[in-house]
Amino acid sequence: MNARGAGRGEAQPRFPGLTECRRCPRLAGFLDEVRERHPSYHARPVPAFGDGRPRLLIVGLAPGMHGANRTGRPFTGDYAGILLYETLHRFGWSSRPESVAADDPLELRGCRITNAVKCLPPENKPEPVEVKTCNGYLQEELNALDERAAILALGQVAHAAVLSAFALRKAEFTFGHGAEHALPHGQRLFDSYHCSRYNTQTKRLTAAMFEAVFARIAAHLESA
Repeated sequence: MNARGAGRGEAQPRFPGLTECRRCPRLAGFLDEVRERHPSYHARPVPAFGDGRPRLLIVGLAPGMHGANRTGRPFTGDYAGILLYETLHRFGWSSRPESVAADDPLELRGCRITNAVKCLPPENKPEPVEVKTCNGYLQEELNALDERAAILALGQVAHAAVLSAFALRKAEFTFGHGAEHALPHGQRLFDSYHCSRYNTQTKRLTAAMFEAVFARIAAHLESA
């Protein structure tokens, strides 16, 4: 299945100054420490990556220590991105099945990837106030979507962040793997378990389960 739409897969600076954001003191201090230990790491807020006018927006949790926090591209350089980019390539959203570095030739076509929280949190666990503080960036990404676009939330935190950005009641849109929600402005929200190492190695999320979600997204966009 090929994705409609095209666009270079660049980390596009939709928010000037994003990589210098220090609005969350705990996260900003932690990133200062990380840069001292790993001077070659990006270790700053990670911008979204992909098509500037996507038909599919994928929302993850936050950068991983040795993944996006290192490379500066979402889901790039660690285990969490393996299944994601393989699946994107299989369904025609990505030019390559593997994302290695922010300057590799990979492009996303009609797809964009962002995170609910743009900074690496200690122990990969952002605090609720940090998710709330970062929600304005996600809100802008969502507001730029076409009314027929699809949104894929990877995990419950991402799901809740999308609802918060749209000012929707969480009780009316229950998270569940494979769940599908029609949103008031026309977009459709799809849910999946996060493609983390823990979820994939414990088989909570299998490749077949993940592909089934993408097949439903493809079917929705074909009919939209």
